[in-house]
Amino acid sequence: MRLYETEIDSRLLLGTAQYPSPAILQDAITASGCQVVTVSLRRESAEGSGAGFWDLLRASGCQILPNTAGCHTVHEAVTTAQMARDLFNTPWIKLEVIGHGDTLQPDVFALVEAAQILTQDGFQVFPYTTEDLVVGEKLIEAGCQLLMPWGAPIGSGQGLRNRDGLRAMRAHFPDTPLIVDAGIGRPSDAAQAMELGMDAVLLNTAVAKAGDPVTMARAMAQAVIAGQQGHAADPMEPRDMAVPSTPTLGLAHLSELEHR
Repeated sequence: MRLYETEIDSRLLLGTAQYPSPAILQDAITASGCQVVTVSLRRESAEGSGAGFWDLLRASGCQILPNTAGCHTVHEAVTTAQMARDLFNTPWIKLEVIGHGDTLQPDVFALVEAAQILTQDGFQVFPYTTEDLVVGEKLIEAGCQLLMPWGAPIGSGQGLRNRDGLRAMRAHFPDTPLIVDAGIGRPSDAAQAMELGMDAVLLNTAVAKAGDPVTMARAMAQAVIAGQQGHAADPMEPRDMAVPSTPTLGLAHLSELEHR
């Protein structure tokens, strides 16, 4: 998988918030096999724990994807991205511009505007968006080379609420990396996203808030691999009627044998 100029082997991207402890976070990152972790500027710069948290991320060997979590305006998002670039020394930015307080749905108008400003400033933008095709086209026109449609509201664990919309997005953008971001709650959700042809999934709460985050991280990694391989194998289409798996040709007809 190629994300801008960077090649990534693992198709699971992991968030770093809400874990019970730094040690569990570190073990979850290792168990997931991920190569990209997201982190917010607020989390890194927290007094007292910031330096230790940054040391943990560096020790993981993962690529850092800063995000603009909690931003509600173009100005907030752009300013946060610029500060994150200085702190993490990376042009990558996961761009979030929240428009609705309850669902945390992106403000797609502000998102496109912020993406255009940031790409012109040299950022490589990972936009958190909806599955709307027109918005996707506008983001690509703004300079984004990948899209991150939501599966469901952030932290909800509802899975893929609009599979048809994601399927249409895959067909409409066949050559654009698509990463399902938000809403994944179970390994089966991650597998379904990959079966639809998505390039990767990004999740946080499903692992961080699991009873056993390390085991869940490992399960998510396995689900992503299974879903990707299932998609590559060209699975059969659903049928309206049953079709016997055993050929009927050559089967004995007991009624005829009884008459004999």
